Amino acid sequence: MEHEYWHNRWANDEIGFHEGSVNKFLHEHWPEFAPRGNETVFVPLCGKAVDMWWLYERGHPVIGVELNEIACKDFFEEGNAPANVKPGEPFTRFVHDELELWCGDFFQLVPDDLRHVHLVYDRAALIALPPTLRQEYVQHLVAILPEKTQILLVTLDYQDDEMQGPPFNVSDAEVHSLYGEDYDIEQLSLQVLTRDHPFVERKGLSGATESVFRLKPNSPS
Repeated sequence: MEHEYWHNRWANDEIGFHEGSVNKFLHEHWPEFAPRGNETVFVPLCGKAVDMWWLYERGHPVIGVELNEIACKDFFEEGNAPANVKPGEPFTRFVHDELELWCGDFFQLVPDDLRHVHLVYDRAALIALPPTLRQEYVQHLVAILPEKTQILLVTLDYQDDEMQGPPFNVSDAEVHSLYGEDYDIEQLSLQVLTRDHPFVERKGLSGATESVFRLKPNSPS
């Protein structure tokens, strides 16, 4: 998807993908996922997700990467927190203490940018991308993460012909196809969204499922 698509969505306030509250799966699974409680967390394609405030308030340094400047500005304004803006290339950094939003193209990240990262939280990155970009996204993510970094991944699945994303449908089988070569994959939960669920009803779907995965890097052979 072209950058202009996302810039237009933010400019026109067409951001139905923005939850506006802390994701329930983050509440449920983070304590077991991050036992130390002070690990640096990377949030790809982060938008202005309030999940990042939740992580920061629990002691995690957070790095989010977001293409659109409106989202970065709104995140700190709506959080009533001042941000120190550091213009640069390829990223303009919005910094508040140990919470940073990097405004720019995810695919411009290099390993040194994420050298301190221990964990990744992906609620809305993989499902924001069409099939043609998902493999490229995963390959780049794997290439730039430190070796032992774990990923908490949330996905959405529904019938292919019932809706044109985003959010796109990503099956459990596709998660294994994309990540299985590099990670041990554990499904932590699966929730069925019935026809009367607000999201399913709003999108006119017959149903959907949400899955949560814990991805641990494969041990070297």
